[in-house]
Amino acid sequence: MLGVIILAYIKFREWYMFKLFKNIDKKDIPFVFFNIILVAANVFLELQIPDYMTQITTIIGSSGIVSEIVVVGLKMLLCAILSALCSIVVGYFAARISAGFGYKLRGRVYNHVQAFSFGEINKFSTASLITRTTNDITQVQSVLTMGLQVAIKAPIMATWAIAKIVSKSWQWSLATACAILMITVVMLIIIFVAIPRFKKVQLLNDDLNRVSRENLTGVRVVRAFNAEKYQQDKFDDTNSEMVGNQLFINKVMSLIDPTMNFIMSALPLSIYFIGALLIGSQVLFAGKLEVFSNMVVFSSYAIQVVMSFIMLIMIFMNLPRASVSANRINEVLKTFPAITDGPGVAETKEKGVVEFKNVSFKYPDAEEYVLKDVSFVANKGDRIAFIGSTGSGKSTLINLVPRFYDVTDGEVLIDGVNVKDYKIEELNNKIGFISQRPTLFTGTVKSNLTMGMVKGQKTNDENMDRAINISQSHFINEMFDGVEHKVHQGGKNFSGGQKQRLTIAMAVARNPEILIFDDSFSALDYKTDRAVRAALKEELSETTCLIVAQRIGTIKDADRIIVLDSGNVVGDGTHKELLKSCAVYQEIALSQLSKEELDNA
Repeated sequence: MLGVIILAYIKFREWYMFKLFKNIDKKDIPFVFFNIILVAANVFLELQIPDYMTQITTIIGSSGIVSEIVVVGLKMLLCAILSALCSIVVGYFAARISAGFGYKLRGRVYNHVQAFSFGEINKFSTASLITRTTNDITQVQSVLTMGLQVAIKAPIMATWAIAKIVSKSWQWSLATACAILMITVVMLIIIFVAIPRFKKVQLLNDDLNRVSRENLTGVRVVRAFNAEKYQQDKFDDTNSEMVGNQLFINKVMSLIDPTMNFIMSALPLSIYFIGALLIGSQVLFAGKLEVFSNMVVFSSYAIQVVMSFIMLIMIFMNLPRASVSANRINEVLKTFPAITDGPGVAETKEKGVVEFKNVSFKYPDAEEYVLKDVSFVANKGDRIAFIGSTGSGKSTLINLVPRFYDVTDGEVLIDGVNVKDYKIEELNNKIGFISQRPTLFTGTVKSNLTMGMVKGQKTNDENMDRAINISQSHFINEMFDGVEHKVHQGGKNFSGGQKQRLTIAMAVARNPEILIFDDSFSALDYKTDRAVRAALKEELSETTCLIVAQRIGTIKDADRIIVLDSGNVVGDGTHKELLKSCAVYQEIALSQLSKEELDNA
């Protein structure tokens, strides 16, 4: 009965978890089979001990020769020692296999997430992806560790022990069956009551992760606004809900210990009570001794049977949470990136040419278009700037070039080839992208600068010095350890302007055909802004630059300025031309500079 329940449970609710076990390293497969053999040997040795107990009982009741008892006792001791050694080796192999499994699965999930576009990342959220890659995989790994020891041992032990006792006495067998029935009921409660709550706890774990990350990341803002109480309340709400669910689960799980203790105490008592009645019904001493001997060995085997089912209970205590975790991991692995490699492109005749042909775009599941029928061409070495009010579609437009999103209608071409035809790596090698929010990675300044270099590109001090000079990151040379200076997570040990200059240096170090600046001068003072733009123009005259900016001073020297308003191109020309012909540009310009400053620009 219990076996049918377990198989049904696995088939209909847990099969997706067992599919994850294909991530076990192929080198560890022989250890899995060796592990099974050792478990079987362990069970055999443990079940030999009651047989020796029967022999000792018989010797005591018949001849009582001490030497014979000692010999049998030594055999029991040898079985116990060998059984313990088997358990130790099984534990080692289980740890090795599960550790390799966790290593491989984490790498697989991480690499899979790396290929996600912004759409897939937004679908799961960053906090959830972190939890799934760490905590969820740990849950499944723990079940595998236990499963390689307990889940294999329990059915072998139960089957073997039942086969040994089934013919002893139907009364004793009935008592054992009642004990197993109680265990089955407890197991069913765990399966059907606890699982929904486990799923909710994992989701709340995502929320707790998100709230904690937001608070730690924005700790300066929280303190500046005296919002500690607000953040504390938000954390407490999520934390309280999680605690409530965990308390419910713990209440359900609290049935296990008293039930198991009751069964472990009641079963031997019932066996001895039934044995006393059976012994009393025997007339001859030999019959009484035989019944007593059978009672002793049956009691040992019955405990082994119950222990086997208790071991299964241990698995089922962890299985609900692990099954939820496995489902969440599979959700990630079954989500395939919407943006994939194209067939690949051979060497192109043109270099650094970006063209938009009647491009329109709307975000997934959105009804309104963010960009509408945008067309322009940026030739090699051109400086094309984009300006417009907040929400006009500037950042969205340049995000289409490196294929962070794919266009809804129209085409984006680089060097005369549709970006969808490039392999992702080929496309990225042509582009240097500097985002709105500068991001640095833990390590050193050098490791950050070199991580952006194209594969096969030489890493040399001259190249780094050039990138540092163009980005005006001279403060690096003033540090005592220079490019070996430590960078904390997110570049927290640098100011906003310093981080922005370093991210520009990272992009420049790649020597790309196209540089994309997504409002990447906003944290720079006017003097540094002007110096960076002058260095870019002088040192990278052959590099195409696409610049999104809010400040007129940053883009007024651009070869061409495209003005966006609600996703439409409402102006296209030079600074002076737009001041005369584009009302939207005039409004933006006058909001930043006086009329006299514009006339003298």
